[in-house]
Amino acid sequence: MAGDEGFPLAPDGYRPISTSFLLAAVAWASVALTTGALAVGLGLLASVFTLFGLFFTNFFRDPRRTPPGDASQLVSPADGKVLIAEPSVEEKRFLRADAAKISIFMSPLDVHVNRAPVDGEVLAVHYNPGKFLAAFSEKASLDNEQNAIVMRATDGRELVFIQIAGFLARRIVCRVEPGAQCERGARVGMIKLGSRVDIFVPGAFKLNVKPGDRVTAGETVLGELG
Repeated sequence: MAGDEGFPLAPDGYRPISTSFLLAAVAWASVALTTGALAVGLGLLASVFTLFGLFFTNFFRDPRRTPPGDASQLVSPADGKVLIAEPSVEEKRFLRADAAKISIFMSPLDVHVNRAPVDGEVLAVHYNPGKFLAAFSEKASLDNEQNAIVMRATDGRELVFIQIAGFLARRIVCRVEPGAQCERGARVGMIKLGSRVDIFVPGAFKLNVKPGDRVTAGETVLGELG
């Protein structure tokens, strides 16, 4: 998969962006043809559609990213704020092993395109429907709608990162399938509106981030593979 090509807007945003601005244009044109209370109402409606268009344009932005360093450096799969950075937890569902855990919360203002943290092969994709609890809640990592992507890195180890829907999110997009070869920083999907990504890395791994840090998908080094 190519690491970083294409127009800097996620294709999922084309419809809501174009629809919002089209409705805004119709409403603004109607304002010019009316007077009085009707014109005021149409002006308010046009303003709302314009704000929606601007919000969606910001939300679905997809800036180009260049991963730093080499394959031993694991890059962030998401933009946002680090909620958890633990050197060793038990990952029972997919890896069934002790692993470093990093949880990243994405607010509605963050870029929501997710990227591969390492070079490697997608081994499995597990989608599970669920609830829509607030994404910053630890309970969300188990109960919310989520999609887990298991990869084998070039050093042979398996790791997993999990796209987790939040309170506002209503759709997880995954664009990779088992067998896909991903370059570090390649786009693998996105989560619509506020959400979270958890990543589990077994084996020797040196954490480079801590709770409260801001990270950038495809660019921030979360840690070093040993």
